[in-house]
Amino acid sequence: MILLFLADGFEETEALVPVDLLRRTKSEIKMVGVGKKQVTGSHGISVMTDITTEELAPYSDSTEMVILPGGMPGTLNLEASKEVKKAVLNAFQKGSFIAAICAAPSILGHWGLLKNHTAVCYPGYEKDLGCKIGSQSVVCSGQFITAKGAGVALDFSFQLIEALCGSKKALDIKKSIQCR
Repeated sequence: MILLFLADGFEETEALVPVDLLRRTKSEIKMVGVGKKQVTGSHGISVMTDITTEELAPYSDSTEMVILPGGMPGTLNLEASKEVKKAVLNAFQKGSFIAAICAAPSILGHWGLLKNHTAVCYPGYEKDLGCKIGSQSVVCSGQFITAKGAGVALDFSFQLIEALCGSKKALDIKKSIQCR
């Protein structure tokens, strides 16, 4: 199970591109609304989530990956959620993948999870990571996958697919959407 958390003010591209491409792999992914089913992104696009944070309990034990999209104030709203923190810490303890893009890697830094890792984020948030800063647009370090922002949402998504399903599946999905 993959859990992608959405809070009001999320960056739409950083959330919906991963959901779309991961669903093409037939992976089971749930969009989780923080506190409610309908969540509105930072550019006014509303999304109906699959479940809310209050309905999360049955899925937490089978979590293979947690995904945190950025955006403002979405990142702040994710970080303020006790349920999001519980899910991320559970994934961390289990060794599951934790992925964050744009400003969202700062959440992982604030919670002290990126120590001894390399990560990237939206420019200006590096001070919040508490780790070595990578030079690529998307960085994998142990169980963490981080990316710089909306402009690399496709590359981020392909890296998520590769981590979960292998490089052949990532290449197949790239070809299916005529991407490089």
